Amino acid sequence: MKSWEDYSLLPMIPSWLPGAAAGLVSLHLIQRLLFPYFWADLRYLLKVLIYGARVELYQRQGRIVTTLDKFVKLAKKQPNKPFLIYEGKVHTYQDVDRRSNKVAHVFLRTGSLKKGDTVALLMGNEPDFIHMWFGLAKLGCVVAFLNSNVRARSLLHCINSCKPKILVVGADLLGTLEEILPNLGKDVTVWVMTKSSPSSSVYSLLDKIESAPENPIPDSRRSANNLKSSALYIFTSGTTGLPKAAVISHMQVLKGAAGLWAFGAVAEDVIYITLPLYHSAASLLGIGGCIELGATCVLKRKFSASQFWNDCKRYNVTVIQYIGELCRYLCSQPVVSGIKMMAVCLQV
Repeated sequence: MKSWEDYSLLPMIPSWLPGAAAGLVSLHLIQRLLFPYFWADLRYLLKVLIYGARVELYQRQGRIVTTLDKFVKLAKKQPNKPFLIYEGKVHTYQDVDRRSNKVAHVFLRTGSLKKGDTVALLMGNEPDFIHMWFGLAKLGCVVAFLNSNVRARSLLHCINSCKPKILVVGADLLGTLEEILPNLGKDVTVWVMTKSSPSSSVYSLLDKIESAPENPIPDSRRSANNLKSSALYIFTSGTTGLPKAAVISHMQVLKGAAGLWAFGAVAEDVIYITLPLYHSAASLLGIGGCIELGATCVLKRKFSASQFWNDCKRYNVTVIQYIGELCRYLCSQPVVSGIKMMAVCLQV
């Protein structure tokens, strides 16, 4: 049995230790009360910083990998996985890769485009928007996303400001084309997504895509020398004047594509995109985000509050995108049972 003298020889507890422990407990309680998401936010911030540092390191080492490069790699790694689901039809990674190759071959045959040229897209939400985007990017072109809702003077301003060699118009926007065609510059060649040309001044595209080969385009055509070089032009809505083109670099595309990953989405997720593809939320965060994850995207032609939750149930959607007032419209819809918990990605 130990005597009192034995206990007195044990190390004394420092006088400051109880106070420090009490302070740490208080800080923890205050953090839980006032900043309940502090650690989740910190983890998100660290993921973003690590991703940015890794991209910068690769660039310094000469290992430049764009979002399109990642898609081409995924098309080889998981060719049969659904990439796009549109109006019930599944387009696999391989399907999208091959059709975008066909698009690239059409313009290769014409010899009208060289690396660095700009091509403008006036198209709505449909798989061929993505096929055109990827196919032109495989030729090293800068793609300008035109707002399909603008008309006449504003649309002509957008086209003139980005100086495209070619304008590609969707079949459902031929009426808009007719409005601007008389005032369109002669140095802009117009192609329409139809099997036959509606006039002698435009070229049909669908018939040529169907007969084009689907073999890959040489990597050298799309390779980027610098991640800061231009990849896209995305226009503002023009609410305070004429629309202005935001120049989107390959680096900005990569950063946008990393958003869903940083929010915690995974390859098994199904992302529901109802926003217009000419908007960065749908194209960069949505389509780019699917590529970053290797996930599946359900693409809607237009937002529909009445069909939204039924679509989510039908396609087993796990991630949705919303912006502005969409959430208010959705909350006013009748409850749909059987929908799994979904991660919500907000773009402001």
